[in-house]
Amino acid sequence: MAGFTLLEVLVALALLAIIATAVYGTYFTLFAGKETTIAGMEERRALRETLDSLRRELNGAWFRRNSQHLRFVVEDRDHFGKPASRLAFATMAPPAPPGMPVSDQVAVTYSVVAKGEQLTLARSSQGVQLDEEPLNYPQMENIEGFLVECSADGSKWVRSWDTGINGTMPKAVRVTLQLRENGRTVGYTTLATIRIAGS
Repeated sequence: MAGFTLLEVLVALALLAIIATAVYGTYFTLFAGKETTIAGMEERRALRETLDSLRRELNGAWFRRNSQHLRFVVEDRDHFGKPASRLAFATMAPPAPPGMPVSDQVAVTYSVVAKGEQLTLARSSQGVQLDEEPLNYPQMENIEGFLVECSADGSKWVRSWDTGINGTMPKAVRVTLQLRENGRTVGYTTLATIRIAGS
C-alpha cells in the first residue's frame, strides 16, 4: 500500500502555509482598503455638509448696529501656524417643526478647539429671541485648519471683520476648511454672498 513520505508531507504543508498566508494577506489588505474608502467617503460627506451649512447660514447673516451680541465678527487666529479663525454672526434659521419653540433668528459661532495636535471645528448656536442655553457640538473633527476671509467688493480679501467697528457687512465671505489627505494638507472652499442688510 503506497503512502506519503515525511518529506512529501512537509513540502505539502509548507505549500499550504504559503497559499494560506497569501490568501489571508490579500483578504486583510482588501478589507483594510474597504475600511479606508468608507472612512474617506464619510469624511467627504461631513466636509460637504459642513461647507454647505456654512454657506447657507452666511447667506442669511445679518447684524444689528446697536447690539453688542448681534454683530458679524471674524477674528484672524492661528494654532501653531495653522489657520483657526473664529466666526460669529446672527442668521435666519430654517423653519422649525410645528409646536417647537425655536427662534427663527439664531446667533452662531464657529471656532477651532485644540486637543493636543488634533483640531476640531466646533459650532455653538442660540436662539436670539428665546431664553435658551447655547447648543454646542463638534461640527467636524480632525481638521488641519479653518480660514474665514471677507471682502467688501470681491477684489480684496481680509481675515478680520467686525460690524461693531466698520458698521457694514461684507459683500462676500470665503470659508476654507483644510484637511490632511495622503500626507499633505488640502483646502476645500465655499463662497457665500451676504443677502440681508443690517439694521
